[in-house]
Amino acid sequence: MSGGSFFARDRSWQPPALTPQYRTSVARSPSRALLAMPQTLSETTGPVFAPDTVRPEDADLIHNYAAEGQSAVGPRIIVYGRVMDETGRGVPNALLEVWQANAGGRYRHKKEGYIAALDPNFGGCGRCMTDADGNYEFRTIQPGVYPWLNRANDWRPAHIHFSIFGEAFAQRLITQMYFEGDPMIRLCPIVQGVPHEEGIDSLTAALDMTRTIPMDARAYKFDMVLRGRRQTMFENRVEGA
Repeated sequence: MSGGSFFARDRSWQPPALTPQYRTSVARSPSRALLAMPQTLSETTGPVFAPDTVRPEDADLIHNYAAEGQSAVGPRIIVYGRVMDETGRGVPNALLEVWQANAGGRYRHKKEGYIAALDPNFGGCGRCMTDADGNYEFRTIQPGVYPWLNRANDWRPAHIHFSIFGEAFAQRLITQMYFEGDPMIRLCPIVQGVPHEEGIDSLTAALDMTRTIPMDARAYKFDMVLRGRRQTMFENRVEGA
């Protein structure tokens, strides 16, 4: 609500569930009418988490998996921004989890099929919480692009996955962040499902040279809006699942 007005969700803003160029959406998209599944009181009220459950080192992906005296390999970056509601107010105490490929474009999991080398000092995941004004920040390395089994020669642009938790684990939104200036963004079949340029821009972090650390790390700014007319694209919205 803002001044007595309610910002209705614009369902044309999110990508359609069925985007044939993204091959797995054919099987994942609903084939029947959607059903509303209201959450129970226990789902929306708990379990909860507190800022003291997240350690400062959790937000440093350069070192949080590295051996003593070592660090992850790749261009160092700072990713920062703000989580906001539809009126631009910051959302405090939201838990952000991030995961990504290493600088060579490889994930650390058993089913990884890409032949790029693993970085023994990079785990690829971290977390932090927003402050009282909705601000967040973490350090990492810029991930690499990688091929995937969609069509004969599809590659994912460099990206970082975000999971945003609200006041309970059932309140979760998932999205991806891309990097300004990457020519691979608009070649990606997933991105091609976004119906407008404004939506793609909402997923693209801007390079911010004012926040860089000289001789250490560049900085990218990525704000996320939870709903309303400026809503960030979220993968687990009903209409964009």
